[in-house]
Amino acid sequence: MKPYLASGKPSPYLYELAADYPRRGGKMMRPSICIATARAFGARSSDAVRSAVAIELLHNAFLVHDDIEDESEMRRGAPALHSLHGVPLALNAGDAMLLLSLRPLLDNRQNLGPQLALDVLLDTERMARESAEGQAMELGWRRDNVMELEDDDYFTMVLKKTSWLAVIYPMRVGAMIGTRGRADLDQFIRFGFFLGAAFQIQDDLLNLAADHRYGKEALGDLFEGKRTLMLIHAFRRGAPAERAKLKIILGASRSERRADDVVWIRSLMERHDSLNYARKIGHGLAGAALHEFAGIFGRLPASRDKDFLRGLVTWIFERT
Repeated sequence: MKPYLASGKPSPYLYELAADYPRRGGKMMRPSICIATARAFGARSSDAVRSAVAIELLHNAFLVHDDIEDESEMRRGAPALHSLHGVPLALNAGDAMLLLSLRPLLDNRQNLGPQLALDVLLDTERMARESAEGQAMELGWRRDNVMELEDDDYFTMVLKKTSWLAVIYPMRVGAMIGTRGRADLDQFIRFGFFLGAAFQIQDDLLNLAADHRYGKEALGDLFEGKRTLMLIHAFRRGAPAERAKLKIILGASRSERRADDVVWIRSLMERHDSLNYARKIGHGLAGAALHEFAGIFGRLPASRDKDFLRGLVTWIFERT
């Protein structure tokens, strides 16, 4: 990834900022899924590495924008980029990273050929559109203080906002590379949705019980007013007075939301068993993901990459 992180003037205002989040590390789950899928289908690592680089750059660019939109304070154990440098410079650095991610996709022509490189680029456009739609749903619910949501609304948002970038797109790209464009890509939408939704639910649960290893702000989702599955469930199960209070708290801006308001919301979730409700659904989604995995990868030869991809289903519940 380093060669694609541009340098030069004005480095202190642009390129150093664009390299900040990638240098902080992270789980590298998305590029790993791309490379492992390509290899499981018979490709070499070198065939998939440029696409993997683009995926990681895109992910980090989206994180910069997400942190600004969510008013998040922490990212990977350090202050968010906009907290360090201000919104204008951070936003510009995020835009630059999005553009820098195009170079490895264009360089794919060297080893994948023009048609397959174009197919990967087209799938990138679809992922970006799905992600933007999902983000718009979540931001719109928060802006308009929408609380009358069903689980299906949450899952539609998660399919678009989380699953496409986290699993569906990296796996589809890996499969395209590994099969030289012959894979049935629709099957990865089902598997990716189940795995991505379970991942998001677990991430939302971790935010409610975060310790120093989490790397983001503890209870940040509640300060930000994110419509998680637990919040939707607690509102649905709440008494009229609880529902009214919750709407008032979430109708305020983040700067007006107090710590005791967030603690009250957390206790409301506990009272209505919303965390266990979400955990059960998350585990059910993981089981569905394993079923889909068997249909996609069952006939492929045994390999470390195949084991890695299957292991993701249990890893999402083991991470901190």
